[in-house]
Amino acid sequence: MPKSLSSETIQIVKASVPALAAHGTDITKSMYARLFRDDHIRELFNHANQGEGGSQVNALAAAILAYAQNIDNLGVLGPVVERIAHKHIGYHILPDHYPYVANALLAAIEDVLGSAATPQLLNAWAEAYWFLAEVFQEREAEIRDELVKKSGGWNGWRDFVIASKVRESDVVTSFVLRPKDGRRVVRHKPGQYLTLRLKLENGLEIKRNYSISSGPSDSSYRISVKREAQGQGGSRYLHDTATVGTLLSVTPPAGDFYLPEIPQAPVVLLSGGVGLTPMVSILETIVEEHPNLEAHFVHGALNSTTHAMDQHVRKLANAHGNIKISSFYSDPGSEDAAGLSHDFDGYITPEWLRKNTPIHEAEFYLCGPKPFLRSLIPALVREGVSSERVHYEFFGPSDELLAA
Repeated sequence: MPKSLSSETIQIVKASVPALAAHGTDITKSMYARLFRDDHIRELFNHANQGEGGSQVNALAAAILAYAQNIDNLGVLGPVVERIAHKHIGYHILPDHYPYVANALLAAIEDVLGSAATPQLLNAWAEAYWFLAEVFQEREAEIRDELVKKSGGWNGWRDFVIASKVRESDVVTSFVLRPKDGRRVVRHKPGQYLTLRLKLENGLEIKRNYSISSGPSDSSYRISVKREAQGQGGSRYLHDTATVGTLLSVTPPAGDFYLPEIPQAPVVLLSGGVGLTPMVSILETIVEEHPNLEAHFVHGALNSTTHAMDQHVRKLANAHGNIKISSFYSDPGSEDAAGLSHDFDGYITPEWLRKNTPIHEAEFYLCGPKPFLRSLIPALVREGVSSERVHYEFFGPSDELLAA
């Protein structure tokens, strides 16, 4: 573990909270601008998150503010450290990259705060940054060491090829990925994701996270990707350009969202749209490894044209015998009918969950778009589900997820 922070640094950083609350987004905007002057550092990031109304800028500002507010009680930041450490594994962030961020952050603080950025303040934030950086680096080293020691494990980028490509709905396609070298792959924890490095036709190189939608395997992974109409084209490249045999670069499975090896309570899997992908991985694992586990797979989709993998999920449930499937369509098509194409019209609600799932004992796993998560996570807590029993996956700057 890194050495403790000095009492003087703790006092100075806590005193900077009002300034961070007022100017945090300006500081993070300036920090990113400085970082992205270096192509070597710029290529480490998922730049899709730099758009979306400045969501990454806002999320980082919120994270820095939370760090300052809790600098004398860092135990509360443990889950955040774990989540970010896994993201760093996915993007292959290395210790050599941390000084770039330190320099950019301190320069941004000085730039935005002006004369208020005294030498004492900058020295305190330098000490605070490197303290947290050591925490991250130690955890990331542990994760990498665990991965490379496992059968099929690796570190950094590895070449994979698309072995098959299957259309699951009008908007979702599945891709089975196998390593180019033909050797084993590490068995992922059901719920984890892969990070892909994609080279687009225009020469742009981008990185994207995609949940693994298959149960653990020694030979391959499956991802199921929604074709997005906007953005820099990762999903459109996979749907429209990539074919069987296309080469992709992939880092090892990562993520702190997954089913434990030995579940101790019933499981409720809640998903919206393409958020079903990690849930299918979890469901396949339950069927394969936990024949006596009670599970509820509850999914919300627009209609049958967008609903992916429904027949696969129902076959899994039938094979298991203790899994209940419930599907909701918010905008049923002309050929859709509750009881036939899907189970219910409308949206998943806390009232429905209270009546139809073991809400007071189950572990809840959620994945879906922001409105889906913002609606259901606080609602579950209001229904009496402890936050320790609510687990969620979200691709994007998750620190601002529940801010609104």
